[in-house]
Amino acid sequence: MKILRWAGYALATIALLVCFAATYVKLALPDTGKAPDIKIEKTAARVERGRYLANHVTVCMDCHSSRDWSRFAGPMMTTGQGAGGERFDQQMGFPGTFYAPNITPYALAGWTDGELFRAITTGVSKNGKALFPVMGYHRFGRMDQEDIFSIIAYIRTLPPVEKDVPESRADFPVNFIINTMPAKAELSPRPDTADVVAYGKYLVNATGCVDCHSKTDKGSVIPGTELGGGMAFKSPAGVVVSPNITMHKQTGIGNWTASDFVNRFKAFAAQGYVASPVPASQPNTPMPWTMYAGMKESDLNAIYAYLQTVKPIENHVDRYQMH
Repeated sequence: MKILRWAGYALATIALLVCFAATYVKLALPDTGKAPDIKIEKTAARVERGRYLANHVTVCMDCHSSRDWSRFAGPMMTTGQGAGGERFDQQMGFPGTFYAPNITPYALAGWTDGELFRAITTGVSKNGKALFPVMGYHRFGRMDQEDIFSIIAYIRTLPPVEKDVPESRADFPVNFIINTMPAKAELSPRPDTADVVAYGKYLVNATGCVDCHSKTDKGSVIPGTELGGGMAFKSPAGVVVSPNITMHKQTGIGNWTASDFVNRFKAFAAQGYVASPVPASQPNTPMPWTMYAGMKESDLNAIYAYLQTVKPIENHVDRYQMH
């Protein structure tokens, strides 16, 4: 009887500790600090730099707009840009239902520049709520402060679009774990473009290549699989798996030249290019080719130069899996 009584005490203590931990995670986190008190001047240079980054590098406009999934690679629709609404849910392998919010002035008029900066670089929204890292704040928090300022300056110039987006909801236990995900920014200066490899590494982080071209578990990249491909994008028509973009000669892009790499992107920016229709019975690639195609050739070359320095991963990928 004494053993059972002590076992009961132990279980009660464990339950109490778990309760305290859950309460702390739910109420005290996330904690990345207060939003900075900043006012970003919308200079022409900043807005133009932000336009380039948001549309062709960080591709903020990709997720925060509507895409035409009836055509190859889901090109961004010309109307409602920045109004949000793209859905990332359990069918796609995410632990919940997450919506890209409206980032036009209609929704952000009440946000300060500091609140936007904190959300983009640490993953904490205006009301202190944790954002799920389908939003690349871990990456953006390692970028150059001036680049983030430029993105904010640009989105402040977007035409307001009156669209209310549903609230994102994480499944259990991620609805608790999500509060541990935001982290303080570790900003770093943008490398000189003359240091091609270092600059390419900066761009690979900004573009989010690792986020999609790796194996994932519950939305998080599995360490050791970075850039080796394997993330599965599910749809009613089937599954599209991201390719291996390391320089492995048999299973990656090790036989590609720099020109091959650049031309693969620029083909989608060629004069007269129109994305071809994709039947609903076939899976479509989520890769926003038409957006990345707008990257400068020098930036694409820098990315290729960096990829050449990454350890090749042997990982054969079957790209399309039909239902």
